[in-house]
Amino acid sequence: MKKHVLFIQGAGQGAYEEDKLLAASLQGALGSEYVVHYPRMPEEDTAEYSDWKAKISSGLAALGDEIILVGHSVGGSVLLKYLSEERVGQPIAGLFLIAAPHWGGDEFWKWDEARLPQDIAVKLAYIPRIFFYHSRDDEIVPFEHLELYAAKLPQATLRAFEERGHQFRNDMTDIARDIMKAESI
Repeated sequence: MKKHVLFIQGAGQGAYEEDKLLAASLQGALGSEYVVHYPRMPEEDTAEYSDWKAKISSGLAALGDEIILVGHSVGGSVLLKYLSEERVGQPIAGLFLIAAPHWGGDEFWKWDEARLPQDIAVKLAYIPRIFFYHSRDDEIVPFEHLELYAAKLPQATLRAFEERGHQFRNDMTDIARDIMKAESI
């Protein structure tokens, strides 16, 4: 039986096409036991949380049993917000977030729709494995955002990298390794 991964892209003009390389890399690294689902998010360059929330809901409804969630950049922060508000019908094996921006910091990183509740750690306690990945040389989302998530979600595993950039050089091998390890626990 195949294991299902829902990969949520980042935002910005051309993000779907850029992140398609990440989804393909993840599928290749995970192998044929997994199916990576990669829906196109609406209005990628003017993301509205409500539109993305609806697309995530429909994506989850189409999947079977236990699922794995992966989000890149804005896709990661939107997944966190979604999971803090909604109860997913099927069990979540793990949540893997790559270069996710933390909203609520300075004026540039302010998106009230995606702001997380104070009790986010409690709200996500039902997810057995939460991983954050960030590269120190990320040119889009400052590395300090990883530390902001660490403070809010102490149960999460943090992975810091050097010289991977925002797109992780389109190499999801490390994330795939963590997904497969989490699945075997």
